[in-house]
Amino acid sequence: MNELEQLKQFTTIVADTGDFDEIKSYTPTDATTNPSLLLKAAQQPEYRHLVESAIEYGKAKSNAAHEQTHLATNKLAVNFGVEILKIVPGRVSTEVDSRFSFNRQRTIAQARELISLYRDAGIDSRRVLIKVASTWEGIQAARELEREGIHCNLTLLFSLSQAIACADAGVTLISPFVGRILDWYKAHERVDAYPPQDDPGVKSVTRIYNYFKKFGYRTVVMGASFRNKEQIRELAGCDYLTISPELMQALQNDAGKLERKLSPETAKGSDIVRQEMDEDTFRWSLNEDAMATEKLAEGIRKFNQDAQKLAEYIQTACQNC
Repeated sequence: MNELEQLKQFTTIVADTGDFDEIKSYTPTDATTNPSLLLKAAQQPEYRHLVESAIEYGKAKSNAAHEQTHLATNKLAVNFGVEILKIVPGRVSTEVDSRFSFNRQRTIAQARELISLYRDAGIDSRRVLIKVASTWEGIQAARELEREGIHCNLTLLFSLSQAIACADAGVTLISPFVGRILDWYKAHERVDAYPPQDDPGVKSVTRIYNYFKKFGYRTVVMGASFRNKEQIRELAGCDYLTISPELMQALQNDAGKLERKLSPETAKGSDIVRQEMDEDTFRWSLNEDAMATEKLAEGIRKFNQDAQKLAEYIQTACQNC
């Protein structure tokens, strides 16, 4: 077996793309999308019908240009999600507008809108994860959504305190960002690289995984944002890993032996101490972690920039229809 096939034996693979052909090529269980991936896919001629359908929906629901864009953007995300679910056997993640990252009620409202669109398209809501930024407000929104049966993927996660707060809130899945953590440490410690086992992003996800397994949390840990194959190899055994097509191809091309690095059994023997995580503790812990604070803020800004580009594309398409 190649390394991708070996990895699938003990880790669920999620495709980090909005391209249907790429998803078909690597047969992942789940897929995740974001505005950047949707914008890239939406500009391809073969997906033009999904864009046109979204625009028609927006125009049918409102006469106001701003509202049409909002409605069409939501519908486009769901259109792609529906098509992806025809390919993968598991779930698709669809993202809430990052501008709502500090607004619990607006996050909840958009999540409900997205789920309603999926249901209207005949999709069981259990096959959808709503992506929400791991701010305190986002986590509390996810707590309420989970109680309603709307499952959440908490993204832009860079610290154990964020992870614990998510698990305490009962969220379905978290996405700690391996590569972005590495980027920060390389820049601040002025190093070109780390040995794979000492990679700061790998160590962060390993700690989160071990904490969850040691204390019996059901929240799924999905490592995300990989820069190289070595990071993936070091996290073999993590619940889920969301991987770009380029890195899946690299794993598929390698026939070396892949060793499982993470397991519930080894986690039980870790020396991690349980932590209580209320709002004050969360905010202080995040404040004291410069990397997590900076990368969370940067991530929200970048997600918003991507969302605005997608909205502008939709708005232009609306005007030209």
